Amino acid sequence: MPELAEVEYYRRVWDAGLRQPIARVALHAGKRLFRGEDTARLAELIAGSRLAGSEARAKQMLFRFSGGAWLGVHLGMTGELRVEAADFTPGKHDHLVLFQRRQTLVFRDPRMFGRVRFHEGKRAPEWWTALPPAVTSPEFTLDFVREFFTRRARLAVKAALLQQERFPGVGNWMADEILWRARVDPRTLCGKLKPALVKSVWRETREVSATALATVGVDFSDPPEGWFFHVRWKDGGHCPRCSASLNTATVGGRTTRWCPRCQR
Repeated sequence: MPELAEVEYYRRVWDAGLRQPIARVALHAGKRLFRGEDTARLAELIAGSRLAGSEARAKQMLFRFSGGAWLGVHLGMTGELRVEAADFTPGKHDHLVLFQRRQTLVFRDPRMFGRVRFHEGKRAPEWWTALPPAVTSPEFTLDFVREFFTRRARLAVKAALLQQERFPGVGNWMADEILWRARVDPRTLCGKLKPALVKSVWRETREVSATALATVGVDFSDPPEGWFFHVRWKDGGHCPRCSASLNTATVGGRTTRWCPRCQR
């Protein structure tokens, strides 16, 4: 599933259509991606409007249109946003298509684990404004993380990092990167972490997220050399820091890798 940086990249893809009118809208009404939404009103209001702006937060995107229309997009496991030619012909997996004079904005999702949300009004929808603070924001403080780890004392720290209500946008590879950099065993219970390690996890969460946004989030390039990311799934992978063979286990329901020497 796309994580914080990948979501930011896809948000930027649709920015190719900023300030340009939507000539018409094609969508697959009735598909579960649009569950609970008024797809007829969505198409009616967005057709003829202009794409006015966009934001990404956690694993979600928000697109604002003139005339008071808002679209929320969650990519799920297989969703992606694309820009196609103006004469594009939608396929069966192209569930939301916005035609413009110069290009076509497409949301494609073969397995339909994603979601499209629609809102009409002058202000951003509550389901967007109620999202937790971004991990790169000033509100994501050490106390914010410390309090969460205290409440989830019996939860493995890897599983805690995957909790979107506190670590929005952090997914499997980012959590492994954070813990490797913080030198924390992913199986460690939150309540067993010493204050210095809690601070390290908080600091590395912000650092990994900011760097991922500046690399993956801009052009889908890989993170910098030396990151755990580059060896994480290699057969017989070794720690970039100490060259020890990596361990593998399921933690928090996700396949996890770590260095048994660095992350004690």
